Amino acid sequence: MDNDSAIRALGALAQSTRLDAFRLLVRHEPEGLAAGDVAKSLDVPQNTMSVHLATLARAGLIQSERRSRVINYRADLERLKLLTLFLVKDCCGGNAELCAPLIAELTPC
Repeated sequence: MDNDSAIRALGALAQSTRLDAFRLLVRHEPEGLAAGDVAKSLDVPQNTMSVHLATLARAGLIQSERRSRVINYRADLERLKLLTLFLVKDCCGGNAELCAPLIAELTPC
């Protein structure tokens, strides 16, 4: 991931509804959710949610798949991993022991 990609992703997440939508989609992996279900869960009008989902998609954070008349959205966990690694790549100036608490939090039990 490069600076421009990271800035696009972080910019897309720097809005409350989009951040909530992304976190909701992460919780619903790997099945994802229909656009209408995302809007309903967050109590946001469907046309407004469509704009937010499009922003997240342009940033590469989510993917969509048409299923008949429904568009299903999923979080792109690989992209999330790349963004997270980009942010912590030079963590603590190479002193791995200083990053241990962060890594422990990110590692599932």
